[in-house]
Amino acid sequence: MAQKKKKQDSAKGTPNLAEMHTTIMGSGLTVDQAVSDTLKINYMPYAMSVIVSRAIPEIDGFKPSHRKLLYTMYGMGLLNGGTIKSANIVGRTMQLNPHGDAAIYETMVRLTTGNEALLHPYVKSKGSFGKAYSRDMKAAASRYTEAKLADIAAELFRDINKDTVDFVDNYDATLKEPTLLPVTFPSILTNNNSGIAVAMASEICSFNLKEVCETTIALMRDPDHVIADTMPAPDFPGGGQLLYDRDEMEKIYQTGRGSFKVRSVYTYDQKNNCIDITQIPPSTTCEAIIEKVVDLVKLKKVTEINDIRDETGLQGLRITIDLKRGTDQEKLMKKLFKMTPLEDSYPCNFNLLIAGTPQVLGVKEILTEWTAFRMECVRRRVYFDLQKAKEKLHLLKGLSKILLDIDKAIKIVRDTKVDAEVIPNLMIGFGIDEVQANYVAEIKLRHLNREYILNRLEELEELEKKVADLEETLKSNAKIKNIIIGELREVIKKYAQERKTAIIYTQDIADEPYVEEVPDYPVHLFYTRDGYFKKILPNSLRMSGEQKLKEGDEIVQTFDTTNNKELLFFTNQCQVYKTTVAAFDETKASNMGDYIAGKLGMDNGEVPIYMALTDKDYLGNMLFFFENGKVAKVEMKAYQTLTNRKKLLNAYSDKAPIVAIYYAPEEKEYLLTSSNGRMLLFNSAAIMAKTTKNTQGVAVMTQKRGHRLLKVDPYVDGILMKPHRYRTRTLPSAGSYMQAEEQGEQLMF
Repeated sequence: MAQKKKKQDSAKGTPNLAEMHTTIMGSGLTVDQAVSDTLKINYMPYAMSVIVSRAIPEIDGFKPSHRKLLYTMYGMGLLNGGTIKSANIVGRTMQLNPHGDAAIYETMVRLTTGNEALLHPYVKSKGSFGKAYSRDMKAAASRYTEAKLADIAAELFRDINKDTVDFVDNYDATLKEPTLLPVTFPSILTNNNSGIAVAMASEICSFNLKEVCETTIALMRDPDHVIADTMPAPDFPGGGQLLYDRDEMEKIYQTGRGSFKVRSVYTYDQKNNCIDITQIPPSTTCEAIIEKVVDLVKLKKVTEINDIRDETGLQGLRITIDLKRGTDQEKLMKKLFKMTPLEDSYPCNFNLLIAGTPQVLGVKEILTEWTAFRMECVRRRVYFDLQKAKEKLHLLKGLSKILLDIDKAIKIVRDTKVDAEVIPNLMIGFGIDEVQANYVAEIKLRHLNREYILNRLEELEELEKKVADLEETLKSNAKIKNIIIGELREVIKKYAQERKTAIIYTQDIADEPYVEEVPDYPVHLFYTRDGYFKKILPNSLRMSGEQKLKEGDEIVQTFDTTNNKELLFFTNQCQVYKTTVAAFDETKASNMGDYIAGKLGMDNGEVPIYMALTDKDYLGNMLFFFENGKVAKVEMKAYQTLTNRKKLLNAYSDKAPIVAIYYAPEEKEYLLTSSNGRMLLFNSAAIMAKTTKNTQGVAVMTQKRGHRLLKVDPYVDGILMKPHRYRTRTLPSAGSYMQAEEQGEQLMF
């Protein structure tokens, strides 16, 4: 029996141990695959899905998430009647957009009147939907808020049931949804839209509805129309003041890329000595502005402000800044515009999907594409109406034959014994087709009167005219355009509103560059050999004890100066880092101070070797002494830049190792010492200054083979007993050895 069972198991295909081992081992195999194949097979489909189905808007002005939500609300009948709970809308939308209720509700929030993110919101809201200009003001949960479609949303769905756009299956093929909405105005430009896809992004600003529609009409009539004449600049829901540069705006209109600045709107309350900011740029928030101002006050870069607070309420946005007595509010706002997001740039990147392909288009190209799209919608609607009219005309033509001899029709019906033969008998009796016969057979007896007959004959004539007119319209692009123009004028009449964003021409703004005021007061500066820097106030220094230094470190440079000076740190990698004394915080002698390499973000292995202190006029020269005995004299102005560059390359020559660096506001003598013991007194006036920073310099002290310049010290009277012995009339010079009577002296260098 056991052998029989074993044979049965074998017949059933039970694997032996070897086969099982092979199967288990094979499941863990790793297959080598080229990176390019992995990207093509796995990453590219994902990237295309994000670009085409998620992040980039299409010519109707919507991303798929927006379109699915709005179409669901339209299908729920929310164009009319009252609002319903947002949770209900979100739940129904999941039939088309299965990405979770949180994502759907977030999409709806941005479309609402309450959020104030759009110039023309498509959803009328009830409840707390947060504010686009506030980072912390969030929308209430969907179970608490209500919504319906706004009146302008009717323009998104006009004639959508007349085959104006294509429909596709939803994700589970249980419903149909439109691929685009047949919008009657260029919604792609009337509401701002942004998205980040894979390797590309889109940032489309909003324009005034009336200006967009009028520009579209003008372009349809004249393809060479200048866009900026009728649509001068963008318009934002939050208002603000747009700094207008016609050339820059036309560049954006032509290329679809560029940027412009938007400035906040403020009023000065003289009674309370405060500034009220009521409109801010669309690219920032109240919280970002307040945080930046607070940081500036803490850093003492802004000293005119007592307090700043967010007083946004039912009346709208308001940021209040309390001023110190005697503050010039215009001067302060000019400073804040420069240093905070109260004036911010808005980047434009008009990237949208055209026939499933992302393209960056100019405004004229966008309006041309929209016009072509809308013409196709209107043409499909006209064709739909034409087919319906032809169908009705066909029925009325059959009816007209019957009405010529009603008695005959009645007799045919009465004499027909079988109900199924009524239609064939009418077809034979009057020479009409089955469709016409069915229509005639369904006419009620009460309609067989003179009035009904005359009305049907009159309707027949009107239908014939309508069919002829629709056929003519289909053949004429001009008539299609006239229909679109009429619809655009109707949209202007119903929904146009005044500009919210004021236009300020840049030439009207005082062209005075803002200069940051640095508080000027006495300070003591200390710089150590290991690259630590201290800025100490005189009072603090008098009260302090011994200077705290890193073990083995020592102070190599000290200055009694003021806070408005500039600093240059020359490094061992032939670079110079520029900063200011004001950029450093005051400290105490008991602190080690700022580590310059870390503070200024120097490269790996890079350390400062000399600090130069200068006024903003950059007078004097820099002296660079090299081991080969050459000296480079570079004008200090060579390190002055018009822009705020913090790092300059090729600050001095790298052809020979550097021995010493000195800043020379005026000409003076330096004592050069060679490794062979010779000394040379060198006056910096003996060589000419260069404007090239990395000049190799002039030979000053000749070096014998195997020797090098060892050190350089500024000469002070009294160091040498006979200084004339070490001076020379010609350069280069080998210098002189120290005499025996001088060797016993303790040289202070």
